[in-house]
Amino acid sequence: MLVLLAREARTEEFERVVRAAREAGADEADLARLERAKDLSLSIRALFARRQQREAGLSALVDTARDLTLPYNLDTLLKVITRRARLLLGLDMSWVTFHSFEAGRSIVRAADGHTSAITVGFAVPMGRGVGQQARQRSAPFWTADYLRDDSFAHSELIDDVVRAEGLHALMAVPLRHEDTELGNLYIAGRGIRYFDPDELSLMSSLADLAAVAIEKTRLLDQVRNEVVGLELNTSRAMSSSAAARQLRQVHGELIDMVLAGGGLHTLVEEAAGLLDGDLLVRDQAGRDLVSPARFPELDESEIGSVSLDAHTERRPVRTREGVWVAPVVAGREMLGTLLLAPAEGSDAESDTSYTVQLLALVAQTTALVLLMQRSAAAAEGQVRDELFDELLKGKAPAARLAERAHRIGMDPHTSHVVLVARPEGGSLARAVVLASSYAVQRSGFKSVEGDSIILMLPGTDAAVVARAASSALSSALDHPVTVGTAGPVTDLSSVGAAYQEARCCLDALTALGGAGGTASSRDLGFLGLLLSRSPDTLEFIHRTIGPVLDYDAQQRTELTSTLEAYFASAGSPTRAAETLHVHPNTVSRRLERISELLGPDWLEPARALEVQLAVQMQRTRRVLRGAAAIKRAAPASEAGTRR
Repeated sequence: MLVLLAREARTEEFERVVRAAREAGADEADLARLERAKDLSLSIRALFARRQQREAGLSALVDTARDLTLPYNLDTLLKVITRRARLLLGLDMSWVTFHSFEAGRSIVRAADGHTSAITVGFAVPMGRGVGQQARQRSAPFWTADYLRDDSFAHSELIDDVVRAEGLHALMAVPLRHEDTELGNLYIAGRGIRYFDPDELSLMSSLADLAAVAIEKTRLLDQVRNEVVGLELNTSRAMSSSAAARQLRQVHGELIDMVLAGGGLHTLVEEAAGLLDGDLLVRDQAGRDLVSPARFPELDESEIGSVSLDAHTERRPVRTREGVWVAPVVAGREMLGTLLLAPAEGSDAESDTSYTVQLLALVAQTTALVLLMQRSAAAAEGQVRDELFDELLKGKAPAARLAERAHRIGMDPHTSHVVLVARPEGGSLARAVVLASSYAVQRSGFKSVEGDSIILMLPGTDAAVVARAASSALSSALDHPVTVGTAGPVTDLSSVGAAYQEARCCLDALTALGGAGGTASSRDLGFLGLLLSRSPDTLEFIHRTIGPVLDYDAQQRTELTSTLEAYFASAGSPTRAAETLHVHPNTVSRRLERISELLGPDWLEPARALEVQLAVQMQRTRRVLRGAAAIKRAAPASEAGTRR
């Protein structure tokens, strides 16, 4: 049986082995064992087949997600969705309908695999059929044999279509984007078929991706309409001008280049040649997205002021040094800034009218590219968000987490830092968008819980990563952002614990009145020691009074014991001198030396508390080491006595 299983033999060959044993006269016990071995072998083969089918489905879903991020118009996108849906489950037919709530009908917008009945424009009643069941349940609904299934209300019109197409198995999956019902995705086969949970999950994921892609395409259509409107207005205003004709031609070429798949770098290279200068693109936080090899030094204070004017007036503005600053906006949202440094003697220095119009068109096209990148990142980021949610819960097996991490191209052993950020004002929705963009740029993860944003970013120093994130988000939001942090972690199963620690650090920072700041357990001193998931008392001692301990070890002095006596005497050098049996001047000189080692602020209340706690911990460690040494010596002493 194992040999047949390894050869992936057909079922008949397994049966042949049992039949041969029966014909050879094997007893009933042997036949029973052989039958069980056959059944187990066939079960194992079926299990592997299901796993291969699941892996193939997930691989096909990833390919589909990539396809859906490409720039299509809506009709082409819907054709891609229906074709992918049909091939994903190997069925005969699929179609997409959009709801028309005013008319009470769903209109077929695309179909694949149909013969005659279901075509584009066909109206389906919304109140009946599997589509209505899927819409009510907000989940996939299916039937193995539609015409013979009486578990839902039928419609004669739909029944006639199903009968004309010769369909039996039918599944409807709702297309929803956030709180908006777009329509349904239907998959059907011309044979009776029962769908398993893996197939339902696969189609739900496809529907979610399709809904995001549809919204992205609608947004692109809206941008195209805005661009067309801008082009028409420009054409009316400058119809008799050769410059206007050139602007239209350049604008069309740039749009075509973007829609053909050209990215931001390609657009900037082409636009820099047209504008005869160096072009720099910055995001809304002022970070360089695309920068030339050589760009003039900028007065950032003037650039910031001119950028504000450009975004307020919605037009390019020139600095005193001759650098053009153009806003990159979509609606009311600021996406970034374009900076143009014209070459000496170029038209951009003399023909300001042409430069302003061309630069505005380049900025508009740049906004289109950034919106497309954001929509694509949203579709691809859904899988990453689901993985991050499981990491935060900390309940999934480590092997499963590692497998999912590898699937999205993440090294599960890379050091990551966990941040919990809370904006202190402004719109949380805008903060989430900016934080998501920040995480994507750094190959990190993002989640939201209540009024806080959870980030996991690559890094080895939690404090450095937290300060950088707080600064970037605060600058983009114009509001302070408070950040608690923990890490680094190299084990995915430890992310949940790191998140809890970071959450505690954020709460502690808030309680201490540190809104707008950042803190890790190390930054919080002894409070951090209490909050840490793995307290390191030795590291706390050396960080707090390490210079004093090192000085005592090197110079054979008594500064540590002086600290103990000083704190025990309520900060009185005189009483400390009596305890140590030395002159008060000796204690004063030792305290001066301690101030040189620890800094003049070591007697400030908060710092003094940490120093006193570190001294007590060091004393406790010394006592425990002595007790352990006595225990180890005791058995040896007893053995000598017996001898």
